[in-house]
Formats: sequence, C-alpha cells, structure tokens
Amino acid sequence: MLPIRDHNPSGRTPYVTWLLMVANIGIFLSYGFNDPEAIYRAVYVDWALIPARISFGEGYYTFITSQFLHGGWMHLAGNMLFLWIFGDNIEDELGHMRYLGFYLLSGIAAGLLQYATGVDSRVPMVGASGAIAGVMGGYLLLFPKAKVDIFIFFIIFFRIFPIPAWIMLMLWFGMQFMGGISADPNGGGVAYWAHAGGFIAGLVMIVPVWLARGAFGFWKRTDGHPPHPEARYDLSRIPKVRR
Repeated sequence: MLPIRDHNPSGRTPYVTWLLMVANIGIFLSYGFNDPEAIYRAVYVDWALIPARISFGEGYYTFITSQFLHGGWMHLAGNMLFLWIFGDNIEDELGHMRYLGFYLLSGIAAGLLQYATGVDSRVPMVGASGAIAGVMGGYLLLFPKAKVDIFIFFIIFFRIFPIPAWIMLMLWFGMQFMGGISADPNGGGVAYWAHAGGFIAGLVMIVPVWLARGAFGFWKRTDGHPPHPEARYDLSRIPKVRR
C-alpha cells in the first residue's frame, strides 16, 4: 500500500518543503555514487546518529544532521514521496519558518525515542523519515478525512483507491509500533521507534494550531476535509491481470 498523492491542495507555495527535498537529494547525490565502505567511514561515522556515541557524550548535532542522510535510492525516494504528499499542507497551515522548526523538532524527537530504545547501539541511524512522520502526525489531526490516493499491489492485482487520510496514517503508525516492539535495537533495518516518535511528536505539536482553528469546531466546519476545495483527479484505471 503506497500513497501517491492527496486531494488537499495548498494555498501557498511550499518553499520550505521544496528546499528540504533539494537538500536531501543533493546531499545524497554528493556521496551516492561512492564506494559503500568509503561512505560509511566518511559520512555515517561523523554525521549519522549513533546511540552509543550520544551515550558517551558526543555528537549531539547528529540529531539534526542524520535527518539529511539516506541509506539508498529507495530509502530516499520513499521519504521524498511522503514529504511531497503531506508536507505542503502543514507548511500552508504553519507558515514557512514555523514549519521548518516543526519539521526539525519532529526529527529530533524521533531520534530521541530511537536512542532511548537502544542507548548502547552502534548502528547508525539515518533518514528524514522521523521528521516526515511528524508531518504525517500533524496531517492526521488537521485533515483526518482528506482523501489520499493509494496504490495497492497484491500479487496480480493493481489498483489505485482514494481513502480517508486517517485510515492510511493510522495503519502506517500501527505498522511502525508493531515493528518497533519486535525489532532488535542492535540490528540494522528500519528505525521503527524513530517513526513512531516523530509521528507522536508531530501530533502533539500541532495541537495548539488545531485548537486555534477551533478544535472540534474546525472539524465540524470542514468535516475533517481540507478547508478549501478538494483537488479532483481521474483515477488511473490499471487493469487486473488474470492468468
């Protein structure tokens, strides 16, 4: 299940979202073609978030720098897709500079929870997904019924469906939570707790904005949809392939 777009247009140009995407892509391209071992020595050791290093009292700046590193092309592409879908609407609500602070603080909160689950781990944590999870948490509170088009692939079945944002986002969060429970903090793979921590932080930090908009009155006025007319798309009709 992969989200490909939402039906929630933004009212202002999302300059910060664009700049964050350019920064992430540009930094990845600066080392993405080098030898993996050289990348590890030159980039991850110095700039990734390594819990054991934090416990030793070093590298606190990596709570921010690690947010702009990625472990591969698919890691980068997936994160940029989620940022592109959800980031512009949160930037629209918060304004450019408040949104940048919201994004970075979500990433820091994500790193803190991941660190807390394995303070002696020497596995580097990289990626923007913790910060982007915060954006998704904010989106859940402000626009729970905004339509999100998801691409579903199940063996030989391909289709695009529009579903309410809250379904997609809660399913995603549940997967991160369950993944975090079963994950080995000293092993590699997905930083599930970072995703969960960023999501919760974003949800909490957006509460004052939701209250300022009228809280439940905001939902009543908009029915949980965008506060401006929804974008409408012709859904791609991908045919089913049978044996």
